[in-house]
Amino acid sequence: MYRTRPEVGAHERSHTEAFFRKIKFWNEMQQSQLGGAVDGLSNNEENGKSKSEANDNSAEAGSTVSVKGKKDPPPVFVMPDGMSYLHVNRNGLIFGCSTDKNISPCTVIELLSRIAKVFKDYCGTLSEEAIRKNFILCYELLDEMIDYGYPQLTRTETLKPFVYNEPIVVQAVPNTGKMINPKTASANAVHKPVIGSVNAKGRAVNQNQKNEIFVDILERLNVIFNNNGYVVNSTIDGCIQMKSYLAGNPELRLALNEDLVIGKANAPTNSYGRVVLDDVSFHDCVNLTEFEHGRTLSFYPPDGEFVVLNYRVTGEYRTPFRIFPSVDETGPRTFEVTVMIRADMEQTHFGANVIVELPLPQCTTSATCSLMSSKNVNGPAAEYMSSEKKVLWTMKKFPGQTEQTLKVKVTLDKACTSQIRREIGPVNMNFEIPMFNVSNLNVRYLRIAENMPGYSPYRWVRYVTQSYSYVCRM
Repeated sequence: MYRTRPEVGAHERSHTEAFFRKIKFWNEMQQSQLGGAVDGLSNNEENGKSKSEANDNSAEAGSTVSVKGKKDPPPVFVMPDGMSYLHVNRNGLIFGCSTDKNISPCTVIELLSRIAKVFKDYCGTLSEEAIRKNFILCYELLDEMIDYGYPQLTRTETLKPFVYNEPIVVQAVPNTGKMINPKTASANAVHKPVIGSVNAKGRAVNQNQKNEIFVDILERLNVIFNNNGYVVNSTIDGCIQMKSYLAGNPELRLALNEDLVIGKANAPTNSYGRVVLDDVSFHDCVNLTEFEHGRTLSFYPPDGEFVVLNYRVTGEYRTPFRIFPSVDETGPRTFEVTVMIRADMEQTHFGANVIVELPLPQCTTSATCSLMSSKNVNGPAAEYMSSEKKVLWTMKKFPGQTEQTLKVKVTLDKACTSQIRREIGPVNMNFEIPMFNVSNLNVRYLRIAENMPGYSPYRWVRYVTQSYSYVCRM
């Protein structure tokens, strides 16, 4: 039962179940609220209520109708019991909390993100099985991180002296590694816990652990195309992420491009071919003494996974994919949509797990998809999803310097108007490109600052480009 008065307590489990139902059945609840709003509108008209009240109800219903397809629940919402619930989703796991105080949502969301990161560092991988098998360890971590609802320690290295339980190794959840060249995929060692671990039978593992360090240069693209395939707006949000398993925690030196420029105002007139970043933020462990003249960072890597630097690039750059849509009316109630996608990257690169979504009008009765794929395309498929009124086009592998075309013949239950045509699109594209980055930011070398005889760690450097918001207007 919900708590309706502050002096009346509620069972803790009922809070958890209500919160879970709200997250799990968010779309169904929104649709039921929409139905109630529409019913209220019809009742207003039947009872002869004022026109302004009816307009208010219709506006509220219209705001919900405008949302197409399934949507994720908001990270913060208030339940009927008066409690505020906040949550984040990491790898399919929900980290949530509740409060009856007026606190900063950003602070709580950051705390939940830190908890998820610490769990991943200590368990090796973040999955339901890992949390279940390492429940005592996670409980111990939470006990050290939060006291009476107040955050205390949230860093992996500061928690190490207070954690005594050993993690149980759990196999990482399968990902896109099967579709990516094994040489470019991250090694399984990146999922090792930061402290000594045991297997399910209680035996110690990784007794002869290698000295390894993993470096990921991750870039997320935000691109908007117009209906002619030209870029309207484009940005890159990137970071250099590291995870260290080096014994003794030696000082490291990380060198970037020698011609790297920070800030467009500092870029020379002829800056073609140079890497220009709009702004950069560094981890607090980074020493920037040699960065200005040598573009070299020196630091003592903290335990666990951490971000060395975040950077942002705005303006024009060569996008890896270009989208060219077109709509042709073939009859009063039929039209044909053509979406051509061209991969402008080199032939040695490819897009993995490509997903293209094409929303169609709500009055669509049927849609037939046909593909014209080039060679070397792995697993192309297109399907019309009638429940969500959209076409889903998937490709496991999209090679560079190739073109793929999708044609959709759509039939409507009424005549096509300008209002219905506006319901077509926009085209949304999701992809991942291994060993490729758009900004051309490179790691020249990664070394140990001191000369340590016989100390030769393994260095793994990986480049990954992902789509964050890759949209083409119709």
